Amino acid sequence: VGTESEQGVRQSGMMVQLKLLPIEALSIEEREGLIFLREEEKLARDVYNYLHEYYNLNVFTNIPKSEQQHMDAVKFLLDRYEINDPTEGKASGEFNNIELQDLYDNLVIKGKENEVEALKVGAFIEEVDIRDLINELDERVDNQDIEFVYNNLLKGSKNHLRAFTGVLKTYGILYSPVILEQDFYNGIIK
Repeated sequence: VGTESEQGVRQSGMMVQLKLLPIEALSIEEREGLIFLREEEKLARDVYNYLHEYYNLNVFTNIPKSEQQHMDAVKFLLDRYEINDPTEGKASGEFNNIELQDLYDNLVIKGKENEVEALKVGAFIEEVDIRDLINELDERVDNQDIEFVYNNLLKGSKNHLRAFTGVLKTYGILYSPVILEQDFYNGIIK
């Protein structure tokens, strides 16, 4: 049976591999990163669920489920390292981190404008996730289990970015990256 986070991680196929990885000493930076990324994944899920109420697009139906799996994977690590969950007791669209709260508030306003803007919001969120995960992996993380989860989240975010930009193409819109370098972005969506 297991905890809720274990069930979510099991559904995403990561549990067996995660349990084989050692529990290592946790740096302050790794701890802060886990707390931040748990909320950042919640932001993605909550924005997409919110926009699904406005637009009946498959990306706003399917991707929030994947974001929940991302949240579950980070929650598994929070539980593993006995870190309090920053999302516990928080309603949809509610965050401890003020910057994430402001970002959420601004993105849902932008996304309500029309379907194209909503899809651009989705692509932007995935750019933010990719940037933040790469920064964590390159500069702050050395624990094997955290690297494993973050690399899986990175793959998922790249897939989501491709999904949002692919739907934008059906509207005749070629998305231009806001955060990522153009060449790096091109390598993701090729």
